[in-house]
Amino acid sequence: MAVLKRRFPKLHALAKDDICYATQNRQNAVKAIVPHVDLLLVLGAPNSSNSIRLCEVAKSKGIRSYLIERAGDIRDEWLAGVKTLGLTAGASAPEVLVQEVVKLCHDRFGVRDVEEFETVEEDVHFSLPHELELLVRKA
Repeated sequence: MAVLKRRFPKLHALAKDDICYATQNRQNAVKAIVPHVDLLLVLGAPNSSNSIRLCEVAKSKGIRSYLIERAGDIRDEWLAGVKTLGLTAGASAPEVLVQEVVKLCHDRFGVRDVEEFETVEEDVHFSLPHELELLVRKA
């Protein structure tokens, strides 16, 4: 950051503790859901700081949590005695991986009831870069 500020003196930098809205929303959702679950699974990459933080938030509230990259990472012994399982995902985890976990829980553990726990509606949309927008229009 120091190098950038020397090169671009008018650069406006965000505070170090700022996190993107999607990450903040997920952390808030974990705080809201942990009183209702026995275990929380977090879908995300092991090098994803926001996914790691979601596990930490759950653990700080006294809830066991595990970071998984996909459904195949779930260990049967984790779910022993679990009546209510929470599932969340890091900001960059694709929805297809979430559905993969839901399907595995249905098939392997007989989970029948799936309830979405929405704390905030994410309605922020980002425009495509101009070049990409042109390609989309041509297609």
